[in-house]
This record gives sequence, structure tokens and C-alpha cells, in this order.
Amino acid sequence: MKKILIANRGEIACRIIKSCKNLGYKSVAVFSDADKSSKHVRMADESFHIGPSKSQDSYLAFDKILNVALKAKVDAIHPGFGFLSENEHFANSVISNKIHWIGPKPETIKSMGNKDIARDLASKSNVPICPGIDNVLSLDKNELKTQCDNIGYPILVKASAGGGGIGMNVVNNFNDLEGAIEKTSTLAKKAFGDGSIFLEKFITNARHIEIQVFGFGQQGSVHLYERDCSMQRRYQKIIEESPAPNIERSIINEMAEAAVKLSSYVNYDGAGTVEFIYDMNDKKFYFLEMNTRIQVEHPVTELVTNNDLISLQILYAFNQENKTLSQKRIATSGHSIECRVYAEDPSQNFLPSPGKINKLKMPKIPNGLRLDWGFEEGDEISFYYDPMIGKIISHDLTREDAIDKLINFLKSIHIEGIKTNISFLISLLKNKNFLNGKHNTKFIENNLKNLNVDSHSPSFNHFAKGEDINKDFIKIVHTDKMSSSNRARKTFNGEEIKVVYFD
Repeated sequence: MKKILIANRGEIACRIIKSCKNLGYKSVAVFSDADKSSKHVRMADESFHIGPSKSQDSYLAFDKILNVALKAKVDAIHPGFGFLSENEHFANSVISNKIHWIGPKPETIKSMGNKDIARDLASKSNVPICPGIDNVLSLDKNELKTQCDNIGYPILVKASAGGGGIGMNVVNNFNDLEGAIEKTSTLAKKAFGDGSIFLEKFITNARHIEIQVFGFGQQGSVHLYERDCSMQRRYQKIIEESPAPNIERSIINEMAEAAVKLSSYVNYDGAGTVEFIYDMNDKKFYFLEMNTRIQVEHPVTELVTNNDLISLQILYAFNQENKTLSQKRIATSGHSIECRVYAEDPSQNFLPSPGKINKLKMPKIPNGLRLDWGFEEGDEISFYYDPMIGKIISHDLTREDAIDKLINFLKSIHIEGIKTNISFLISLLKNKNFLNGKHNTKFIENNLKNLNVDSHSPSFNHFAKGEDINKDFIKIVHTDKMSSSNRARKTFNGEEIKVVYFD
């Protein structure tokens, strides 16, 4: 029996374990101190401790994970998303140890993970790219100003490496650019070990559309249609759906063809996602980036195409000579929509709400609804990791019915011990502009005052907002029971906690 190690945690680890069981493969979990009693550990056939709670000492310490893989004699490693999923050095080490890597080739991860290189590859494969500036830090002030004037403002400042919206800044004039570049570069260096900066024209009325692809190396790639990921906050996706509402199918088809062109050009292996920005005003789309891993929102595609992407990844990793999908046999049915449930407090600027889930009651799951959930009653939401509890995915014949089903399920969830964003999600799903497909990527930011930001459930009250560093790095602090004017604050356990959401 084949054995697969999942180099991840939480909801995605549970999801991968399910596919392993369906295929008749054994699963091996790894866990940190904080996750010793987690759901993914309980689900796996075998589990191994890999270190302290901090990610860099556990889920990012690939030498420890490789040692477990060798000790457990696994046949393959699935990295999930986040953590080491787009680390070409880890992929190389896995392959060097004669273990199957469930993902694209390391050189593909490296090239597509750098936005400058990825844009160049997109351009060479005749995929439209958004006007931008590469190698920003090498330009003098006059050169930079000239190129920015040619692009036109507003301009988006972003890290060349990494993702998740970390460090992104929008500037409206050249005077603000220097500070934004320095800020983003510093943050990127801390988060990804690479401070390189990239600039691109900021589309003010944009939709975020991504195309799911599956590549078979030199045999070419296929697409599994689109996902609309426009409902975001701080460049983090919250609601995803397919088909994309209120965008002409001819445009979506062009995007899909462009995604297949790019992934085929780079001889892509396995599941990947090509992301585009769609200008609603000019009705033009531009390449944004390619994610060389499974996406958080992959269940949306699975429900509308009736394909198990995780199983396809695993089967392809073991037999790369076998092309299991042909484009003419991939079709969509109905509408699927997903929302991400987070342990966070919307009323406190979406501050993560770590703690114990004292009570969790779920309604009966109706037909056409799927729950990808990483925690159960009694489990702890740790402040060390992404605070996503799980995802709820609805599928029905129409968009309206799929949304209604999702809202009704959300209303019936009862969680105690932590705060969640459930009420906020319901408010978004009920919004008339969203229901009419008139939203864009700035919808939440522009309409926050009109949305319900009340927390869904009572929570421990000893966590309060401390210093918000560029909206990506948050200090979780302890507050003594004193008046707000002289409240004493300190970092939790003396540590500055890095909170990074997966995209």
C-alpha cells in the first residue's frame, strides 16, 4: 500500500487525508506542539511530532519533515498550500531522496514564484500582461518616475516573491512611491527572504478571475474553467464561486485559453492556477500570477466539474506518463460558491480570535453542500497559524439557490469559545450588489460601514488588538482589567506573533 506524508496541517491536511483514504493509500501526518491533538493528527494512519509551535521550527523546517518521511518510508509528499508548497528547495530535496513530489517541477516553482520571471514567461506565451515595472530597486529616481508616468497612477507596489497580499500597497502619486517601496521591500524580506519589488498598474474597477489548470508536462495542459475570487479584504479571498457572474463567456474562454497556453509553454505538471485581473471598465484581462500548488478554493472547481483535484494530483505524481484528463471531457454543471470561516473578530478589524472551541454544533449537511473543516469541538485555534477554521461549499443548479443554501447553513452553525466571521459572511452573501454580480475587488473596503461586522459568537475577552503592522503582521497582546486610558499592554508570552493568511 502506498504511503503519503502530508506536509501541512488543519483543514487542507484533513482534505488530503480523505483523498488518500478514497484511493486506498496510507496517510502520514506531521504536527507541532500546538497541533498534537489536532483533527488531522487523529485522522491520519500515522503521525509524527516535528517540533515547537512556531512554523519555522516545524511546518517550515523541511529537514525535520524529510527525516520523518524517510523514517516512515513514505512514497510521496503532498505539501498542501502555504508553508513549503511553493518552496523549490524542499521539492528538490524530496525528489533527491527518491520520494515522489506531488507538485510541479522545482524549476517551475522557482520561475513561476518570481513575478518578474512569470510575467516574462506569460509575455513569451502571448498571454496579456498588465503594464508594470520589473527590477524596481535597480532603477534610479528619474528612470523610475518616467516609467511610472508612462504606466499612469494609481500603481500597485508588490513583492516579486511570495503572495497572500503581504506588503501590497497602492500609491496615487510619485511622492508616496518611495515610502511604499521601502515598506513593501522590508516586509517581503521578512516574510519571504527576498525584498525584490515589482510595480504594476492598479485597476480601479477589477474582478479577480483564476483559471484552474492541470498540466501533463510535455503532453500539454487542460483547464477546468474559472473561479471568481473578487470578494476580498486586504487582498485575501473570502468568497469564491464558479461560474463568474456578469462576465461574458467569450472573455472567460479567452482567459482559459491563455492559461492553457502559459501552463503548456512551461511544461507544467499537475494542478496549478493562473490568475488574472479583469478590468470591468475596459473589458480587458491581464495575467496576474501563477500559483504552483493546490488552491484554498479548489473545492469550487471540484463541485462544478465533478473532479477530485487532490486525487488527480496524487495519481499523476505516481504515473506521469498517464494523461488522465482530456479537455473535451471536462464540463461544468450548475453553480458552486465557497466561503471561508475564520476565527477572527470582524468588529476589531478582523483580529484573529485564538482559543478553544468550547462548543460546535453543525446542522445536518444538505445535498449539494460540502464541509471542508479542520477542527472539532474541544480543539484549539492557535495564534501561531492561519486562523481559518474551514470552508463551506455550496452547489446547486443556479447561483441564487447555491447562495441561499449557503446562507441557511451558516445561520445554523453554533460556535462558542471563539469569535468568527460568520455573521460578516452572511452580510456579504445577502448584499444586493453581490447578488447582482456588481461587486469588485475593493467592494468590502468601500462598503465596510454598511456590512455586519458583529462577531458571531462570544469569545475569550483577554485578547485585544495591539500594534497592526502594515495590516499583515499583528501583535496579539494581553490586556489587564484596567481602564482604556491606562491599560497595560504587552506581547503575548513576550512574542511578536506573525499572522499570515493563505490565499
